[in-house]
Amino acid sequence: MIVAFSGGKDSSLALHTVLNEGHNITRLLTTVTEGYDRVSIHGVRRELLRLQAASIGIPLYEVFIPQGCTNEEYERRMAEAMEELKGIDPDRVVVFGDIFLEDVRRYREERLMKGGWRGHFPLWGRNTEELAREFLSLGFRAVVVSVDGEQLSGEFVGREYDGRFLEDLPPGVDPCGERGEFHTFVYDGPIFSKPISFRLGRRVVREGRFHYVDLTPVE
Repeated sequence: MIVAFSGGKDSSLALHTVLNEGHNITRLLTTVTEGYDRVSIHGVRRELLRLQAASIGIPLYEVFIPQGCTNEEYERRMAEAMEELKGIDPDRVVVFGDIFLEDVRRYREERLMKGGWRGHFPLWGRNTEELAREFLSLGFRAVVVSVDGEQLSGEFVGREYDGRFLEDLPPGVDPCGERGEFHTFVYDGPIFSKPISFRLGRRVVREGRFHYVDLTPVE
């Protein structure tokens, strides 16, 4: 199996779930934006992604996409990557941390089937409040690295993803950020051999709505 890994809480919990089920995970698959050299969407530095993979103990497979990537270019680069990964993962299964967005799951499955792969969604259909609490009870620790200001106040960026954070979320915001309200960076938990050390840095706003906090690794 290959796990689609953003470094955030949902993909980390999905990884933890399939590992506990006894599956062999051959690669962590992550898209990285060229030029920025950061995890796409999340905006986390590539150095931190690599530290996560090293602590987890599973090789990382990075797919590089251009800034302002079109859907057609994204699909082309992903198709090339999946073709190469066929020689690495005989099961041809990709694990995703999606929970309830039907259109996203349908898109993933349709694209995978064209390349001879299939998707596995271990968190699918679960109650997101329960998933959030389970994530914390398992000992995972995460920080909020990006917020969509049109769905949630930018003041939430840089906060610890914990019980207080969940209590402070306004009505209508999903506890797992499933609609893209926020994204996280997981730095400790049962899948890691050691925590990832970092410090909070500069905060920026992109496109007038997306709030990011820069994380820098600490040796």
